[in-house]
Amino acid sequence: MKTYNNLEEIELDLKRLRLERQIALEEMKYLKLGIKQDLSAYKWLNIALSAAKKYGIIYWMGKLFK
Repeated sequence: MKTYNNLEEIELDLKRLRLERQIALEEMKYLKLGIKQDLSAYKWLNIALSAAKKYGIIYWMGKLFK
């Protein structure tokens, strides 16, 4: 446990802890936004369409060379 010699040290430490808390909250907001964007329907639709195109091309090539 830290021992303080005067009130200024306590206030300085409290200010530092408040700033660290604010930084942590902002980082959490940023991560939440990133997760929201990663899970958006538009992105999943693009992934599904890309997979369908690849499968379609492979299927078409298989039919073409049979």
